[in-house]
Amino acid sequence: MEIPGTQGKKLTPSMIYNYLSQYVVGQEEAKKILSVAVYSHYRKLGKRRADAVEVAKSNILLIGPTGTGKTLMCETLSRCLSVPFVTANATSLAQSKYVNEEIEALLLRLLEKADGDIARVQRGIVFVDEIDKLKTSNSEQQGVSGERVQHAMLKIMEGTSVRVGTQTIDTTNILFICAGAFVGLESITANSQAYGFIATSQDDNQKILDRLNSRVKPTDLFKFGLIPEFAGRLPIIASLESLSREFLVKIMTEPRNSIYNQYREILKDEGVELVIEAAAFRQIAEMAYEYKVGARSVRGIFEEMLMPVMYAIPDRPEVRKVVIRSLFEEAELIAAS
Repeated sequence: MEIPGTQGKKLTPSMIYNYLSQYVVGQEEAKKILSVAVYSHYRKLGKRRADAVEVAKSNILLIGPTGTGKTLMCETLSRCLSVPFVTANATSLAQSKYVNEEIEALLLRLLEKADGDIARVQRGIVFVDEIDKLKTSNSEQQGVSGERVQHAMLKIMEGTSVRVGTQTIDTTNILFICAGAFVGLESITANSQAYGFIATSQDDNQKILDRLNSRVKPTDLFKFGLIPEFAGRLPIIASLESLSREFLVKIMTEPRNSIYNQYREILKDEGVELVIEAAAFRQIAEMAYEYKVGARSVRGIFEEMLMPVMYAIPDRPEVRKVVIRSLFEEAELIAAS
């Protein structure tokens, strides 16, 4: 299978998953769901025939706490597929009086990312974050705005022609990935009807039944506040897990472009080796975990730790190695012997 925009490379779900795993730590189930979904989407585009069965587009919903890698996963995915990619914030859309104009501006940014190539635009990815902020409410004005935005997004998510400047963009094949924390959805899911009525035998795999019961169902999204038509445009749902302290450590060290590797490369250009011991990573992870915003706070703490080093190194040409043993101790600058 050749996926459009990948320079003739033949990709499979496992190859997409492996590429994501180079940059995204953990979230194994979400990465597999996303890999299969985009494989199926782009394979469908590459198999268009006059006599082919029409396959509806399956947009995607990512559910997970803030800082668990939803945006990173989608950005990485767009690089893997070499397709144009833009992000939007649902909260900003809800606060705008002119939602349709904001949506047109979003597509204009996608057009710019594709260097004006309409064919590439129409196979791009649009990522809309904080979609849970659009939930309806009978008592708040925000609920009215949120429902208005949901209705405005329906047509472009399903597929329509939008005039952008002097050009027309068909959104039928643009993949929309929405995401949100959906705080409180767990309690709705826990109280929803489980598939307990299914007859099972000793040969049945209980894990399949457990997986079905753990899935977020469309009715759960309706109860949360998404209108049925909008939730129906997001048939594929992947849930991301909260990040533990151990995973926060892995995020700093394991990905191909981890922040540790980035700073090692920066200092390597100065002729300096950077060594950070395990205790320092654990301390950063502990502090970031207490902030309860996932991986978002890791970079800030890490960069604050490295700031004195980055300030001193350019004026210390004799230094050849930097060792950091603790977040709460000064770094050791070792000169060439």
